[in-house]
Amino acid sequence: MRTTGLHVTSAALAVLFLLPLLWTLYSSLTGRQAAADGRGWGVANYQRLAEYGSGLGSYLVNTAVVALVAVTVTVVTTTLGGYAVARLPFPGRNLLFLVTLAILMVPYTTILVPLYILLGWLGLQNSLVGLGLVLAVLQLPFGLFMMRNSFAALPVELEEAALVDGCTVGGALRRVLLRGVLPGIVTVALFSFLAAWNEFVAPLIFLTDGAKFTLPLALFNLQSGSLGSVDFGALQAGVVASALPCVAVFLVLQRYYVRGFSSGALKG
Repeated sequence: MRTTGLHVTSAALAVLFLLPLLWTLYSSLTGRQAAADGRGWGVANYQRLAEYGSGLGSYLVNTAVVALVAVTVTVVTTTLGGYAVARLPFPGRNLLFLVTLAILMVPYTTILVPLYILLGWLGLQNSLVGLGLVLAVLQLPFGLFMMRNSFAALPVELEEAALVDGCTVGGALRRVLLRGVLPGIVTVALFSFLAAWNEFVAPLIFLTDGAKFTLPLALFNLQSGSLGSVDFGALQAGVVASALPCVAVFLVLQRYYVRGFSSGALKG
């Protein structure tokens, strides 16, 4: 009886979360603007979306570049930082970790202006790489939290055995520990990817060249339309085009994602 209740609840939640996406997909393929004859099914909305501005492909590539930079910097930095905070004894270790966690309580919009000025000093304003670095900075506190707890959940004996066998600290980290914290790494990477892919406020502030717009920013301009008009069909198609990569990445990495939360990634 309990198992049946869990299955029914899970099915209901799945329908609840999938229904908006399925309705958006349906709306993008039907209606007056979707078909040439104004009735039935069609892909005219996707054709207009593909031809909008610099082209859908260009916006997808821009978004992918930003997400790749954000994920790479976040994973490398938080993996090394999480190992240091969890394993290496140094003065102020716990204080540094607590201060980093305290950053999570600060609304990220309050630090966008200082980051904008900093990127100006570095010559990275209106740059996809600069935007990716900003989004990586915003993910560092959560990523460090996840990776610190992932390393702390591993038995110390694993590292000690590797050191006895002749590995250096870096060798033990690379050959032994990274395999143990792979679910945590994937979880951090997935969160960073989703945040970077769907971010709107930061691209709005840091990007001024229309050819460098990310997909959420391009969809916002599409929504604004000409003379206040809104192309709802193309907008719905854009939502589908933006959501599909996220769904695909999650489906590929879901088993690591679940293990990341169930194998100690959130244990203090």
